[in-house]
Amino acid sequence: MNPSPVLSAATPPASLRVLIIDDDRELCGLIQDYLAPLGYSVAAEHHGVSGAERAVQEPFHAVLLDVMLPGLDGFEVLKRIRRQSDVPVLMLTARGDETDRVVGLELGADDYLPKTFSSRELLARLRAVTRRHVRQSARSEGEPDLVVGPLRINLNGRAATLEGLPLRLTALEFDLLSSLARAPGRVRSREQLIESFADREYDGLDRSIDVHIWALRKKLGDDPKSPRFILTVRAVGYMLLEPQP
Repeated sequence: MNPSPVLSAATPPASLRVLIIDDDRELCGLIQDYLAPLGYSVAAEHHGVSGAERAVQEPFHAVLLDVMLPGLDGFEVLKRIRRQSDVPVLMLTARGDETDRVVGLELGADDYLPKTFSSRELLARLRAVTRRHVRQSARSEGEPDLVVGPLRINLNGRAATLEGLPLRLTALEFDLLSSLARAPGRVRSREQLIESFADREYDGLDRSIDVHIWALRKKLGDDPKSPRFILTVRAVGYMLLEPQP
């Protein structure tokens, strides 16, 4: 998987490149007009196929991806991006439909925005996903691998293996697994996970972390009824189980 460009705390705003994949040219223009004075370099594609190709061929720090696109829908575009890149992706949904949000998160989106978003909300979410990527990249630099039973997590290379076989994880799934693996046997609450990786205040109705955990379990081959790796601690959060002696 090709990583998105690595940022540092000293990275100037002008170096932040954002790709919008949306067939609404007027909306793309409005977003470009809003973000450009803030130092963002914004490109736009209006077709699913060309958008997917550009997202993996050029270095971007974030992608804004519409669900409804000609050629390929946003979900298929997201699948193609995730085969080659861990660039943060924010899904744009026309009605903020819950089904669209859940499907997008399951496929590897980092966040979502209903198309009724305000410019301030767009900027906040964009800054959040890029900040998280900066923080995790900086935090993992020079750190040793995390090993929990058959799981090995290479923090420097942002890659994980299970019994020697590579795990194809999204950026947020990797961050969740790393967070849990730093303290096996200890519970991390949903509040802690959301605040750590989504950079937004906890909302008790926000189940996005649960969806990401569900997807992570699926890739680990874990059964929530009889977990080998991730235990749900009811009404609290999640814990990575320590290997049995």
